[in-house]
Amino acid sequence: MSDQQPVQLRVAMAQVDTRVGDLAGNADLVVRWAAEASAAGAQLVVFPEMTLTGYPPEDLALRESFARASEQSLVDLAGRLAADGLGALAVVVGYLAHTEGSGPAPVDEPPTDDDRPSDANPRRGAPRNAAALLHGGEVVARYYKRHLPNYGVFDEARYFVPGTDLPVVRLHGVDVALTICEDLWVEGGPCGVAGEAGVDLVVSPNASPYERAKDDLRLPLVRRRAAEARAAILYCNQVGGQDELVFDGDSMAVSPTGELLARAPQFVEHLLTVDLRLDPSAVPERREGRVGPMTVTRHVVSDEPVPPYEPRPASIAEPLSDCEEVWRALVLGLRDFIDKNGMPSVVLGLSGGIDSAVCAALAVDALGADRVHGVGLPSTWSSEHSLADAEDLARRTGLHYSVVPIAPMVDSFHGAAELTGVAAENLQARVRGTLLMGLSNQHGHLLLTTGNKSEVAVGYSTLYGDSAGGFAPIKDVPKTLVWELARWRNTHARGRGETEPIPQNSIDKPPSAELAPGQVDSDSLPSYDLLDAVITDYVDRDLGLAELLERGHDAEVVARVLRLVDAAEFKRRQSAPGTKISLKAFGRDRRLPITNRWRETLPTVREGAAQ
Repeated sequence: MSDQQPVQLRVAMAQVDTRVGDLAGNADLVVRWAAEASAAGAQLVVFPEMTLTGYPPEDLALRESFARASEQSLVDLAGRLAADGLGALAVVVGYLAHTEGSGPAPVDEPPTDDDRPSDANPRRGAPRNAAALLHGGEVVARYYKRHLPNYGVFDEARYFVPGTDLPVVRLHGVDVALTICEDLWVEGGPCGVAGEAGVDLVVSPNASPYERAKDDLRLPLVRRRAAEARAAILYCNQVGGQDELVFDGDSMAVSPTGELLARAPQFVEHLLTVDLRLDPSAVPERREGRVGPMTVTRHVVSDEPVPPYEPRPASIAEPLSDCEEVWRALVLGLRDFIDKNGMPSVVLGLSGGIDSAVCAALAVDALGADRVHGVGLPSTWSSEHSLADAEDLARRTGLHYSVVPIAPMVDSFHGAAELTGVAAENLQARVRGTLLMGLSNQHGHLLLTTGNKSEVAVGYSTLYGDSAGGFAPIKDVPKTLVWELARWRNTHARGRGETEPIPQNSIDKPPSAELAPGQVDSDSLPSYDLLDAVITDYVDRDLGLAELLERGHDAEVVARVLRLVDAAEFKRRQSAPGTKISLKAFGRDRRLPITNRWRETLPTVREGAAQ
C-alpha cells in the first residue's frame, strides 16, 4: 500500500446523556445526534458505550427479554437511520447483545463447544457488552467488549461474556477497528492487536465515570494506545448522571503520533467533529484471521476515499478548575437523578449551616429555584443566627422557604417517654426527619439529605433523622471540600456579577448540629483537616494502620477515626445514594461487611525477625 495517497475523513463523537432501560428514548437520541453529525458533514459518528440500553444496566443485563429487546432495537435503528436519509453515515453505537453460549470465556482463548448450553449448564444465552457499526440500513459489524472491568464501581464480569473477535471496517478507504472502554486501558489488548493487524483508526465508545482529576489520566492513556495501535483514536465518553455515578464526557481525538486533535467540554452533551488526514501507506501490512489473542475480521463498506475538501479547525475545550469540575459533577448528578426519575421538585432542611447551604445552592443550580423548597426547623437549642442564615440563603437563591418550629413536638415526645443524653439530642433530628418526610409525601418533593462524606464516614448522623432522604448530593464530598466549594461558588457568582448564593456567616461559623447547648462538631470529632486526611487514606486508599502512621498521621487521631468509621458501617448501608466524585465512594464503590471482627492493629514482629 506504499503507493496510496493520504485520505481524509470527517468524524464526529456524540457525547450524549442516555437513560438506563429507555431503549426507545435512547434510539431517538441516536437518530437526532446522527442527523446533526450528518449535517456537519461527518462520514462517521461514534456514540458512547451501551448507548441503546444506558450504562450501567446492572442486573437488567441478566434479563434475556431486555437483551433481546436491545438486539431488536439495534436492527430497527439501522433501518430507521436509512429511512431518515442517514444511511450513508456510518454510526457506531453501543448496545446489549445476546449470543449463544454461556459463562465467561477466558480472554486469551476463543469460546469452545464446552461453553455451549447444556442440561448441566442451562444458561440459554450470553449477554455481551457490545458495539455495532451501522451503515446503509444494515448492521455491518458487531464487536463484543474483550476486557471486562471488575473493580471499584464495575461488576462487568458478573454480567458479560468477553469477546474474542476484532472487527475492522473499511470506510472510504480507511480501516476502522472497534473497541469498547476498558479495552483502551489494557496494554497489549485490542489496541495492540489492531496495531499488529494494521488499521488506520480505532474507535472507542466509553462510559467512564467521573472522579476528581480523572481527565488528567485520559489523555496520556489515549496517547499510549494510539502509539500501540499505530492509528488515530476516537474516545467518545458518555455524559450524565446514573444513580451514584456521573459521567463527564471529555471525549477526544488523538492522532497516531499522540497529538491531541480535538477535545469536548465536560458535563454537557456535545457533538465533537474533527477532520482526520490519514496515511494508508504508513500501514505496512493489513492482516486478518488470528492475530495474537484475537481473531481479526474485515468488512468493506467502501474503498473509495472521500473527495478532497477543506478541513475545518477542531475545538479543544479548556480544562475546568478542580472546584468547578466537582461543582458541575454534583449539579449534573443531582439534576439527572431528579429528572430521569420524573420527580417534580426537592425539599431539604435549612439549618443555616454550611452543608445545607451548599446542598441548597447545588439544587437551585441543578433544578432552578422554583423546584427547590427549604424548611427551617428551629428547636430549643437553635441559635438566632441559624434561622437568620437560612432566611438569608433563601433570599439569595430565590428558593421557596418556610419555617416549622419543632420544640413543641419534641416536648410532646418527652412527655411520653423520658429520654436523656444522646437519645434526647437525636430525638430532635428524628422529629425534623419525620416532618421533612411528611412534607415530601404531601407535596411530591424528593427529600435531600445534607450529610457530607466526613460525617457519613464516622457515623456523625442520626438514623431516621438527618440521614433521612432519597438522595444525598454531598455524600462523597469531605467537609473541607464543602467549604472550598462554597467559597468557589460565591467567587464564581461575584465574577459574573451575580448574587453570592451562600451566606458568608454559614461559611465562617464553627459547624454544629445544635442538638445541645453550645454544641460544636469539634466537641466529639477531630478537626476536619485531620479527620479528612485520615478518611482519604483509610477509606479511599485502603491503607492499614501501620501505613497511616508511616504517612505521618497522629496515632491518637488515627485510632479514634478508625474506630468510628468501622462502627458506622450499618448506618452507611441504610444511607441514600449520592454522586460519586472521589477515588472511592461509600456505596457500590466500597463494600464492607456490617458484621466484621477485623480491626486494624500494628503488625506483630516475630521474635528473631529482622527489625
